[in-house]
Amino acid sequence: MRTLVKSLLAAGFGLLITSLWLRHDLPLPNRLHDDLQQEPEQVKIREAPITTTVGGVTYTIKPLYSYELHGLIVSMHDTSTWWNYLHREWNDHLNVVDFCVIWGSNASSGAYRDIRFSSGQFTCNLQWDTAAAAAAFDMTKISNNHLLTDDPLVAKKLRSVRIGDQVRFRGYLAEYSHNHNGQPFQRGTSTVRNDTGNGACETVYIQDFDIISRGGGPWRSMVWVAWALIGIGIVGWFRLPLRQH
Repeated sequence: MRTLVKSLLAAGFGLLITSLWLRHDLPLPNRLHDDLQQEPEQVKIREAPITTTVGGVTYTIKPLYSYELHGLIVSMHDTSTWWNYLHREWNDHLNVVDFCVIWGSNASSGAYRDIRFSSGQFTCNLQWDTAAAAAAFDMTKISNNHLLTDDPLVAKKLRSVRIGDQVRFRGYLAEYSHNHNGQPFQRGTSTVRNDTGNGACETVYIQDFDIISRGGGPWRSMVWVAWALIGIGIVGWFRLPLRQH
């Protein structure tokens, strides 16, 4: 019995480590939806500013372009995470998540498989090991998107997204601002795909959002299997008879 319990714990912890490592593995190009080949659709519009209140802060949103994007999530940032301090300092409750997304030739060629992606509080960062990997990757077919919503259900859906998911979102490229407690805040948006550095991110006020396909293969489910094995193992351990010395 003791050997069985040890085996359950070892298997559980081993599976947990493996599944946590692989659950964000990016899918192969042949698993990507055809819609990811599309370029983002952007049309200049004339819309009146939108006023909305989230978290006790009233924002003014100024739509500039209608915008639709199909892409693969290669990195992301949830602004509600405990270590995010900038959004709290800025009283920015409207920016729910940041999605770093690739599409087009970056998706079809598999160039993303040789790049390491990570997200900061408002940045998407890329690293590569070879000049060939950098040359194969098209920097005009990746964007870091600050997604805005005042709808709690949409916010919940956005926060359910994980790295490796394929998504479609539609809304407005927009500027937004507030003057909460006399502390003014304003953020703009990029309107082109070939800019870099500060101000190059797309700020999108979401109107519609879909998850085309979940990523991670079986490994996301295996996390729960691992925890179940660990739980059974712990219960079994405490039910073992005490050894006599």
